[in-house]
Amino acid sequence: MRIGILELLIADGDRSPLTRLYGRFISRHYASIMPQAVSYWCRSLGHEAFYATYWGQADPLSLLPDDLQVVFISSYTSASSLANALAKLYRRRGVLTVSGGPHARSFPQDSARFFDIVIRECDRTLIDELLRDLPRRQILSSGRLLRALPTVAERLPEIETAHFLNGRAGGTSFVPLLASLGCPYSCDFCTDWDNPYRLTPLDQLEEDLRFISTHFPRAKIPFHDPNFAVKFDQVLDVLERLPAKDRNAYIIQSSLSVLREDRLRRLRDTNCVYIAPGVESWTEYSNKAGVSRSHSGREKLDEVIGQFERIGRYVRGIQANFLFGVDCDRGDEPVELSKVFMDRLPGVWPNFNVPTPFGGTPLYDEYMGAGRILARMPFCFYYTPYLVTTLAHYAPEQFYDHLIALFSHLVSARSLGARTRASSGIHHVFNALRALNVWRTLHEFHAIRDRLRGDREFRDFHDGVSDRLPEFYRSRSRGLLGRYAELLSPDDLTPQLEPLHLAGRIVRSAVVH
Repeated sequence: MRIGILELLIADGDRSPLTRLYGRFISRHYASIMPQAVSYWCRSLGHEAFYATYWGQADPLSLLPDDLQVVFISSYTSASSLANALAKLYRRRGVLTVSGGPHARSFPQDSARFFDIVIRECDRTLIDELLRDLPRRQILSSGRLLRALPTVAERLPEIETAHFLNGRAGGTSFVPLLASLGCPYSCDFCTDWDNPYRLTPLDQLEEDLRFISTHFPRAKIPFHDPNFAVKFDQVLDVLERLPAKDRNAYIIQSSLSVLREDRLRRLRDTNCVYIAPGVESWTEYSNKAGVSRSHSGREKLDEVIGQFERIGRYVRGIQANFLFGVDCDRGDEPVELSKVFMDRLPGVWPNFNVPTPFGGTPLYDEYMGAGRILARMPFCFYYTPYLVTTLAHYAPEQFYDHLIALFSHLVSARSLGARTRASSGIHHVFNALRALNVWRTLHEFHAIRDRLRGDREFRDFHDGVSDRLPEFYRSRSRGLLGRYAELLSPDDLTPQLEPLHLAGRIVRSAVVH
């Protein structure tokens, strides 16, 4: 069969100039390994597979051939409206549509309104069975823990499509890897909270590293592990088997608790060039930050700054990941502490996100049970800068005032000047693009805050008093979808949220009625 595999990396079907610019240099590098694996599995089963990622470069429908028999579409929840519109078009053509990726895992019932098949978890066996039987109106899961993925050599055609420019690997090209699957932590906001941590085969990791070093010595390796090298010695032993001159630069996400000084030395020596640890909150998630559970606020700030200063002695590129708006946040303190963090560590890029309750997480169960989710807010707004819940300790207008203060500080002339002096090389380019994105986000913060001040209907919606979706969001959703907006009715854009008895557990196989 002729099979298409399309991963949507952005929600914007209208492709503004800034979206395309940001997509070319940043968004396209977020291409996931699993859609590439699905494409390889289809090829290995004897089918003709066509793989593409959408980051704003062209009309997404034009990225795959017209005469497909099956199409897999993977998307984040924020891009699910665009995925649903595309699924409608493909189904009109008689193409079997399959939904996968983070949204399908979190909100399978919603995906099933638009797709013939929804896959929450898969492996090669499930793909083989699906393509043999071509079922309809089912939500599927393999029921098995995935332990290995295709090698880099096996998914090379997909890597070239997603990460190389004109088929050539340069210094800004990425070859993504996974050294592990699942996560050892149980953060309530994370969709991997109940996905057991396990290493991928270490012999395959070494094979992949040697292949990349031989064929693409200038490419960088982003490890997509939610927490890299939890089993630190075993993974770093593999990296150290390559001669120093043959080690590609690599990028990791990690918890601060893992990054002891002796380990930082090994990361530096194996050519780690960028680390993105999660701080999350100044009062919670201290186990990941590696600080005393009794320390919060100013005490935690001082400890965390010391940890980042130590990291900076070994690895030049650093990002710190934060959440603002969790239930432990209250008052001015979280914003003020974050400003101090930015001022004292100008070489660290701070990444701030609003907590979003994705289906299947404890956070979703808690918010859903308490009636705190804005049930009519379209899924295309399930990302920063949008707020899809009511908050424990902030009124909506106050919350956006704090976000404006936080993001304005991030891109103030003083902060940008200090960050420019503290960084070098390619980091200047990426920081400039991220600053542009922050300014765009700030513009949206102001638009929302102004409506909270002057529009009672808008305020009632965010207070949870009214379930009538404001025109502001209807208009924004049409703008995001562009020419695909006409395919989705207001009912189509209204989420079908998972009931509590399904949230947090995997549906192994269910017929959708």
